[in-house]
Amino acid sequence: MKFDFKNIHIGKCIKNRVEEEEISISRICNFHKTSVNEIYKMYEEESMDAEVLLQWCKLLKYDFFRMYSQHLILFSPEIRSDSNTRIKTEAIHLPKFRKNIYTKQVVEFILELINTGEKTKLQIAEEYKIPKTTLYKWISKYSNNEK
Repeated sequence: MKFDFKNIHIGKCIKNRVEEEEISISRICNFHKTSVNEIYKMYEEESMDAEVLLQWCKLLKYDFFRMYSQHLILFSPEIRSDSNTRIKTEAIHLPKFRKNIYTKQVVEFILELINTGEKTKLQIAEEYKIPKTTLYKWISKYSNNEK
């Protein structure tokens, strides 16, 4: 089953992880200092406050923020390199991250789209802005591993 990086429902992801880890509801309530009803409401939320999500990451030992990072890698628009963008970028005092780091899950997601015929290589290269050389390296590397 492939993960839908385009439509992230964080509450469902958290609930799935809780079930995988078999963590008791009482431990969760104690950790979050909240009621059972509030925990069940969180499972229904499509998005949540970053502080709350950070607490879930710590409890479940899983980086839920990475799902959003992967969403950005796949679906954010390409950065234009005009002079106005450069000036604005230089003024920001936030850490700079490379956009072209693809996780194993993203590579598997892309290859599954190709293997199932859901998208062509050209569609993937254009829609997700993945260089064709990178795409062909993935296909070559992972088709050789399967043999």
